[in-house]
Amino acid sequence: MANDTAAPQEHAHPGAGTYIKIALVLFVLTALEVGGYEVVHRGEPAGLAAMLAPIFVEVLLLLSALKFALVAMFYMHLKMDAKLFSTVFVFPLIIAVVVIVALIALFAYNAHVSAPLGG
Repeated sequence: MANDTAAPQEHAHPGAGTYIKIALVLFVLTALEVGGYEVVHRGEPAGLAAMLAPIFVEVLLLLSALKFALVAMFYMHLKMDAKLFSTVFVFPLIIAVVVIVALIALFAYNAHVSAPLGG
């Protein structure tokens, strides 16, 4: 006799290999963040430090956002959950990103406008 009250269908979780790969990517992204910080604040190598210094904060924010997305998608299982949960999680995140980008633009504009003309 068939059971009419079947359990809800579960989704397949990633295997250990997937989690190890994600952890390795997170490690590399963190190493890039720390390496970028060391290059900019030590000023060595000079050419790379000069190139990275003007966009340092933006690069760190981008790398942090990538790490956050990976953690949210895989370790918090958002990639495999219902679309409603992802939407409830991602929509405020998009609003936060827009606000942060607007603040960066505002501070960059303010720094440019208030910069001394003779200097």
